[in-house]
Formats: sequence, structure tokens, C-alpha cells
Amino acid sequence: MAAPGRCGFFLEKKKRFCKMIVARGKVFCGEHAEEGSSRIPCPLDPKHTVSEDKLEQHLKKCNSREKAKPWDVDNSVLSHPILQEELNNPKNGDSAHKHLKQQSSLLGHLEALGLLGRGRCFVEFGAGRGKLSHWIHEALKTRDHVKTCKDLQLLLVERCSTRFKVDGKHQDTGVEFERLQVDIQHLDLSKVQLLTQKKLPLVGVGKHLCGAATDLALRCLLETPGLRKEVQPPRKRLKTPESSPGPDSGPGPVLGLAVALCCHHRCEWRHYVGQQFFLQKGLGAAEFSAFCRMSSWATCGPANRGPASRAGTNQGRDDEEHEPAEKTDAVSGFLSLEEREQLGRLCKRLIDGGRLHFLETNGFLSKLTCYVDREVTLENVLLTAVPSN
Repeated sequence: MAAPGRCGFFLEKKKRFCKMIVARGKVFCGEHAEEGSSRIPCPLDPKHTVSEDKLEQHLKKCNSREKAKPWDVDNSVLSHPILQEELNNPKNGDSAHKHLKQQSSLLGHLEALGLLGRGRCFVEFGAGRGKLSHWIHEALKTRDHVKTCKDLQLLLVERCSTRFKVDGKHQDTGVEFERLQVDIQHLDLSKVQLLTQKKLPLVGVGKHLCGAATDLALRCLLETPGLRKEVQPPRKRLKTPESSPGPDSGPGPVLGLAVALCCHHRCEWRHYVGQQFFLQKGLGAAEFSAFCRMSSWATCGPANRGPASRAGTNQGRDDEEHEPAEKTDAVSGFLSLEEREQLGRLCKRLIDGGRLHFLETNGFLSKLTCYVDREVTLENVLLTAVPSN
């Protein structure tokens, strides 16, 4: 006789009753509930059986079903019609054509997310010459059949002095177009007068935002200035009406973001937004540094033998000639080039996993997408996010 609270099904091979606990009022466990029905080994794991007439339902919830692989990145190469004429222009060389493809797909993703519209402020981090902001303005002006976009703001953030800027094209358009030459880590959006006047919702954008600049941009957008931890105690100063912000001061809410990632080997633990994500997995600064170094393997193969930048540590550049990654030959004896590149991509996705976690804990739905082909650029992953509500 079965023990109280245990399954009443007798196992002939083991010469005993099943020891599984049953629900209140039930005689058999879930495994042996249908005595009269035919049971078959589960196709996913033959160690347990399933009622044949409920096989389809079981496969959807079986614990042995194939789980989604960590850091899977969808492929979604989009485009925007505003750049089509320029893409077909034979005067553009190969390099210019690749930039246009990236800008076109970026605008396509902004459109698909519902972020490409008027009545908001686009903050372009690592703006370089400002081409991305230029195309955003052109797209909205053309789509809405207007000569000027007076309810549109464009804020370009670039810490380096940049030549051949496109800013001059927007001086007489009526659009509020401003450039700040500042390091992202020193930028406080609540102090930018352009943003605090109309308080338009913010959309963060960036094309190839190198290494730690991505984390700095995320902090700049999502962390409340008053809650930032000061590296050094702030100097005391007298509060005056001019220096004391009012209760409703500050920019508008963050509507979303779309940032093309790159140069994970230049990330820094002190700026990294995914520290909590790493610590929860038993990893720390030392492991993070190792993953950053190995991430360079993803882009150090034959496909990326072109000239490297000697421009220091720009946070974003239009020419995409980034600082060369550290070369590591210690593993060349037992890992093939393909294996090193695959491991490098996995390290990049692990680092990006911390960024996704940061965005989700701040109330955003975030995603990684391959937004252009690798033939266009090896740094072809786009980070997007919109509020979860």
C-alpha cells in the first residue's frame, strides 16, 4: 500500500509504489495520473514519460526543452528612404557607402521603435561630424513635408575638436541645433539650457560609441544627477537663486535610445553600468578586465587589417578607424583564428549583457540587434531600449 501523500502507482520493475508526492485529493502523481492512457518516453528526455495524447502540450513546457542561448543577437538590417538617393550616388566611395548603410539602418530602427519623430530632443553621443543628427533632421523634415522643424531639438556631444562638421547646414533651418564639446562623464543634462527650456522627451543615439563611452552615455541618460556618487566631496558654495534649480528644473523624460556599440576592449570597470550583473555571477573587476582584453579577438582577424586610429581616445568618430586592440598571441598555439573570434564575440555579448541588465533594472525593454552585415563593419551590433510601460 502506498505511503500517505504518495503516488498509488505500483512500479512493477522496482516492486514498490511510486514515491512522488501527490496533490491534495489525488491518488496518482502527474507522471502516473492517466492510468488508462498510453504513455511514451519524452522525445526530449527519455528518462521520463508523457501521456501520448498530451505530447504536444508537454513539449512546450518540458524542462528538457531547448532553452534560448544566452546573448543571442537577432539580425535585422533596416533602411530609411531618406538616404536612398545618397546610397545610389556613384560619387561616394566604399568607406562613405558603408557609413551611409549604417546611418540608414540606424534611422530604420529608430522608426521601427517609434522614436523617430518631432516633439523631442535627440542627444547624439560621440557625434563626430554630426552626420547622424543631420539625417535625423532630414528624415523628419521630408516625412512631414515641412521646411523647418521648430518642435525638434538636436544636441551633439563630442569631446574632441572636429573638422568638416555639418552644423552649418542647420543654422538657418529654424531647428534648435547645439553642439557641446565635453567629455560625456562630465556632462549633466539637467544643466543644459537647451533641454531645460522646453523639456522635450529625450532620445539617445550614437554611431560607434567606443568602449566606456557607451556606459557613460547610459549613466548620463538614466542616472539622476543628484544621486550620482561624487569621486571627491563637492566644494562648498553659496546658494543663490541663479544656482539653485527649481523643483521642476531638468530635461524631459528619456523616450528611448539606439546606440551602435564598439571597442569593448576599451571599457573600464569604474564606468561600467553592469557591475551588479557581474557581481551577481561571482565575477569582478579582474574578470571584467580579462573579458575586455579577449573581446578584441572578435575584430582582430584578417577582415579587420585596415589602418587603425592614432587619434587617442575619441568617444566616437565618423571614420570608424578606432584605436587598435591589444594583440594577444599567448593562445595562438591552441586556438584557431575562428575560435578566437568566436570567443571574442562571446566576451562582447557578456559585457553587453550587463548593459541590458542595467537598462532593465531602470525600467526599459532593451535588445541587441545586428543592424548591418559584418562586411559593412565588424562592429555591427546595435543596443536599443524603450520604456517597459
